[in-house]
Amino acid sequence: MPGLSRGADALPRSTPEAQGVSSAALREYMEAADKEVNTMHSFMLVRHGKVVAEAWWNPESAEKAHVLWSLSKSFTSTAVGLAVEEGKLKLDDKVLKFFPEDVPASPSENLKAMTVKDLLTMSGGHETEAKFRDTGGPWVKTFLAQPVPHKPGTHFLYNTPGTYMLSAIVTRVTGQTVLDYLKPRLFEPLGITSPEWGTSPQGISIGGYGLSLRTEDIAKFGQLYLQKGQWNGKQLLPASWVEAASFKQVPNDNGRPNADQSDWAQGYGFQFWRCRHNAFRGDGKDGQFCVVIPEQDAVVAITANTGDMQKELNLVWEYLLPALKPAPLPENPEELARLKEIISKLHVPASGRDSGGK
Repeated sequence: MPGLSRGADALPRSTPEAQGVSSAALREYMEAADKEVNTMHSFMLVRHGKVVAEAWWNPESAEKAHVLWSLSKSFTSTAVGLAVEEGKLKLDDKVLKFFPEDVPASPSENLKAMTVKDLLTMSGGHETEAKFRDTGGPWVKTFLAQPVPHKPGTHFLYNTPGTYMLSAIVTRVTGQTVLDYLKPRLFEPLGITSPEWGTSPQGISIGGYGLSLRTEDIAKFGQLYLQKGQWNGKQLLPASWVEAASFKQVPNDNGRPNADQSDWAQGYGFQFWRCRHNAFRGDGKDGQFCVVIPEQDAVVAITANTGDMQKELNLVWEYLLPALKPAPLPENPEELARLKEIISKLHVPASGRDSGGK
């Protein structure tokens, strides 16, 4: 799109039609998202490795970092994968081995059995999350004091403190925060500049949330996973890790009715959700998404401030998925101009500016 300054590390751009996407269909999606999602902040579609559509709702912009909330978890998982590849830890390592000074006086058998893999799959065995901010104590110690009534690996509970523990484990075995550990291994190779990640009172990257990045950074991250860990001819992340992280490791429907219609009941990987249409994603509170659609060679990055995240994904499936054609389409400059005109007028209502850009 015109008017954007892009560095040498930017993703390549293309007209939608050259990558088999209709500008008219994209315009219809943009109009629907603007009308039906309260409130969109940004959108980017990458097809065949090229950005074919990008939009920011004013005052959001291409260069503004956006709070990712729990989409941060997928980056923490990536740090674990890199540490595993470097031989610094194993998936079947017991969690307690990393924190001998914080082990409760009489740890339960379930706590003693909890592994790194159990944390990755949100199946550590808790019935409820530990409340870090309520206790005021060290976060690792608070986590390890939380009762573990279920056998690890048998009970799915979305558990943000568990992701903090993954971050703490990476810090324990590398001597670096997840943010610093990922800078030379992920962020810098992808051309992601100035990432910010909040820390606990103990100085450890929060892991489960707290990362802020630009929309294109989110898209690059998805593209890396789509390319099975390869970037500019280099294997940044093992393909085996990408496959395992994005695979359905555990069920998460918990017997919910109409699970086939929910993108929150298709299974869970290593801090990635499975989606309908054989896709997978990282996501975060208020509508932050990095959706990877391997069968269509596509990545969708969205930031928002909405209470209806399923609606956001429904619009992707309803409008974008059918628009992804297997071959290039005839160029359509008239429809492309209409798309750009729609994008140029997008803005965030005052009520939708609470969460997001920094």
